[in-house]
Amino acid sequence: MTGEDYSVGAVAKIAKVTVRTLHHYDEIGLLSPAGRTRTGYRRYADSDLDRLQQILFYRELGFPLDEIAAILDDHSVGPSEHLRRQHRLLTDRIRHLQDLATAVEHAMEARRMGIQLTPEEKFEIFGEGYREDWEQEAEQRWGDTAAWAESQRRTGGYAKADWQRIQAEMTGLNTRLAEALTAGEPADGTVAGGLAEEHRQHICRNFYDCTYTIHRGLASLYVSDQRWTDTYETIAPGLARWLHDAIVANADRREAE
Repeated sequence: MTGEDYSVGAVAKIAKVTVRTLHHYDEIGLLSPAGRTRTGYRRYADSDLDRLQQILFYRELGFPLDEIAAILDDHSVGPSEHLRRQHRLLTDRIRHLQDLATAVEHAMEARRMGIQLTPEEKFEIFGEGYREDWEQEAEQRWGDTAAWAESQRRTGGYAKADWQRIQAEMTGLNTRLAEALTAGEPADGTVAGGLAEEHRQHICRNFYDCTYTIHRGLASLYVSDQRWTDTYETIAPGLARWLHDAIVANADRREAE
């Protein structure tokens, strides 16, 4: 054997594998050393280390040893093709790991936010205007409140069907709010008060105990936060202010009873 040769211990140290692994590879014919000493000790050449590198690469990608042997012993495939194949496999592996990392990130975020939905499901259920950063903003504003904690506890167990039901209920309520506005119902009247109370009960039933004080605070957002205003104005012009006034009037009346 010409050139530098290595003992089995040296190869194990270089490749960060066990001596036992190298013995096994030799026994199954996957990696037989180029030579032996007079006393029978294995001696590995540089070409053996190159093959070992290939073996470990395919092992890292999950290939069984018999498939690795077939790949490396296919003499119709030259070194360049091996490299192209490895590049393709690595690219696929990287893409797969990135997909897994993204999935884990979404799972972590969903658990933290208490919403067990994928981003696609959120857009499907809540509509194209939905923004994921709204969840982060909500946590920053109300994350230290009892209402937030209660909402997280409840919604943490919701499945997609639960969110579809909630969204359907809200859509139906918004339709009736718009119809009442269009019909000229006064914001401080009986019909508006009933709808405002239904709006509050919807929150109580699905998220947290929405007191009249909290409900007034939400109503103020409908006219002070342009995003909320736009949401209701899209349903019906003037609805943001009308709903605000209806909620405030209902809260005042109920608390005075």
